Amino acid sequence: MPVEESGNMLIMLAALARVEGSAAYAEKYWPELTRWAEYLKEKGLDPENQLSTDDFAGHLAHNANLSIKAILALGSYGMLADMIGRKQDAALYRKTAQEFARKWLDLANDGDHYRLAFDKPGTWSQKYNLVWDKLLGLNLFPPEVARKEMAFYLTKQNAFGLPLDNRKDYTKLDWVLWTATLADNATDFEKLVAPAFQFASTSVSRVPLTDWYDTVTGKQQGFQARSVVGGLFVKMLADPAVWKKYAGRTVGR
Repeated sequence: MPVEESGNMLIMLAALARVEGSAAYAEKYWPELTRWAEYLKEKGLDPENQLSTDDFAGHLAHNANLSIKAILALGSYGMLADMIGRKQDAALYRKTAQEFARKWLDLANDGDHYRLAFDKPGTWSQKYNLVWDKLLGLNLFPPEVARKEMAFYLTKQNAFGLPLDNRKDYTKLDWVLWTATLADNATDFEKLVAPAFQFASTSVSRVPLTDWYDTVTGKQQGFQARSVVGGLFVKMLADPAVWKKYAGRTVGR
């Protein structure tokens, strides 16, 4: 997963720097970060046939959601460069990320939504990676992208939630919450979360919380009790008041 993991590292380090108010940790590994950023600059806008984190869905070329991750990772590298005083690199990578975001709008456009893959009209997918544009304050994609996607998602929900994409009825619980966090109002957020909550409450698959399930039957598709369910708390990162309220609390306190 070369695009996926290169993007993950840059975005995670940017998130750490944003929380700490310092990119000192990232600076210690700057040659590695630069190698990942250079790779994404070359391959990230229109990913080749490779896996993404949704590896159970198989390989997919021209993956629009994966492209978003690469673009935001380039923006993250630019942010980190700025924080450590590498102003020229910061400007270059910020500009590249902005240019890629504009190109993405055309490549992924499918009328009232954006495609699963650039070369597949009539398809759709959750653009959960877009949440980092909001959380990191990168503002590389216009707000209309999230609004358009959100309106479309609300027409595609099943009894137990929003499918991951048009290919299957299954979904990922953590990604549903990431996607819901893109909403710019509480009503839309709750509309996406409510069916997922219904799944967790009423599923016949009474197992330690699964993150991969069928949105029609409400049954476990696979996985259970995985650390990825920590992603359910992503909304806290988008709400400074909630973050401050709970930051520093210990388990069981």
